[in-house]
Amino acid sequence: MGLQLDLFLGRGPGSPAAAGCGAPPELVEHPGLRLRLWSRWLPEPEAMTGLLRQEVPWKQELITLWGRTHPLPRLTCWMGDTGCAYTYSGLRNRIEAWTPAVQRLKARVEAELGVRFNSLLLNRYRDGRDRLHWHADDEPELDPRAPIASLSLGSARSFRLRPRHAPEGGRAPLAFELGLGDLLVMDPPTQEHWLHQVPQRLRLNDERINLTFRVIRPEAIRPYGSADR
Repeated sequence: MGLQLDLFLGRGPGSPAAAGCGAPPELVEHPGLRLRLWSRWLPEPEAMTGLLRQEVPWKQELITLWGRTHPLPRLTCWMGDTGCAYTYSGLRNRIEAWTPAVQRLKARVEAELGVRFNSLLLNRYRDGRDRLHWHADDEPELDPRAPIASLSLGSARSFRLRPRHAPEGGRAPLAFELGLGDLLVMDPPTQEHWLHQVPQRLRLNDERINLTFRVIRPEAIRPYGSADR
């Protein structure tokens, strides 16, 4: 299995990724926003997608928004180091152990960025009906000084960003079609000033898996049941 994973991650003997990190990213900057995008960053993304389908303990959680509880419109899994709890929308995520494939992906992302991540949210969009509403990853337990690294596998989906205080009817959101091993890094202070979403695409029948590597501050973790977005 170790050799198989090395081949998926481009670390086999003589592979391009074994020699270095590759091309520099595309840099996108606006007031309060800084993004770095590596297109097709991960070799053999289709093989890794299949491995994550089998290896990750996916679940459909219930969340509470605006006083109403309903199923999350996607499957998720929260992985992290001991003590790295995370709560959003009334949901306290159970910490799952790092799986072998995810550990190797994590190590590769850390080597690329020079950042040590201690937690990860995985989202599995089963088809175009699954979605992610407008929000920012700005919960108190997330380190605001750390980037969030988003790795997309499977079918490409639109990832949109807009200023947090954008006027009604203002400029169109920024949009990126992410999938197929693309790596997008949201650097500070993006979460403070911008929101992001993955909208529905009803005619799409294919699946997308997204991994967002994060840094939790254990000392800032809130007691379960305290107010959150």
